[in-house]
Amino acid sequence: MNGAWRNRIVGLVLAATIFLLDQWVKMLVLGPWQLMEKGQIYLLPFFNLTFTRNYGVSLGMFEANSVEMRWMLVGITATIALVVFVWMLRERKLWDVSALALVLGGALGNILDRYNYGYVVDYADFHIGGFRPFLVFNIADAAITIGVVIILARALFIREKR
Repeated sequence: MNGAWRNRIVGLVLAATIFLLDQWVKMLVLGPWQLMEKGQIYLLPFFNLTFTRNYGVSLGMFEANSVEMRWMLVGITATIALVVFVWMLRERKLWDVSALALVLGGALGNILDRYNYGYVVDYADFHIGGFRPFLVFNIADAAITIGVVIILARALFIREKR
């Protein structure tokens, strides 16, 4: 097995790990932690668990206000995930594959939520006093964001030697 295929397998394992970790924490949020019923659990002065239903996609945009919109978002995001999967299988370098794997694993976690519940379960609430630099998010959202930042940084700042 050459290095490129080894990197792709690492990417697939990373995507599966992100997906499973995201779904496990969401299961805890909806089950034993009873966050839906409690609404909020205070953990640290700068971090709470706050149950939120996200009917939109990135930053709550394109909110699904109907059953048709819900399924359209599932279809669009599944298509994007498929494109990311194919892109990941075409890459060779571990950084590129890993970044795409973060996006893929996170996308699959959020797609499954939207399929099962009609919304994405968000719970991570980082704040500094009353200032909230982020919307309430989840592990999948964090993985997608980190993956996109890596992709953009590599595209903008790292030049490959010929």
